[in-house]
Amino acid sequence: MIQLKRSVRAPSEFEHLTVYSDGNDDYEFVLPKLFDVRFVDYARRVKIRKNGKYVDYFLEVVFGEPFIRRVHINNNENFNGILRERVGFLVRRTKCIAKKRFRLERKLELFRWFWNWAKPLKGRQTPAMLEKLTDVCWTWSRFLHYKVKVS
Repeated sequence: MIQLKRSVRAPSEFEHLTVYSDGNDDYEFVLPKLFDVRFVDYARRVKIRKNGKYVDYFLEVVFGEPFIRRVHINNNENFNGILRERVGFLVRRTKCIAKKRFRLERKLELFRWFWNWAKPLKGRQTPAMLEKLTDVCWTWSRFLHYKVKVS
């Protein structure tokens, strides 16, 4: 959540932060510590299970005024699946277990770089291009051979 705070503009009266989750989290306690909740719209979609099987869900607004019709977590669940596919450390039972937290964090940082700078979306632009951080889709070669200017 601290990385989220570093990555986004501070929410304001004119630009709210919108957060959706599945309810299996502590966001309602953490978000107020990091952001002014007057400018945060947070809702969760909580699954109802019977005998371990998904049967229904309910929507719950925690704070703010999120667009209740848009409260979905499909993107979150899809991205979690992509992470598990691409970062072997996140698979529950695997030979590729992260023995040190540092290695897991570095692996996730590499994946995050790739996803934001080198993986084009449907419109052939990366998230970094959409945010106007770069005007090109990066490659691993460009990344690894990039010369950093030291002043």
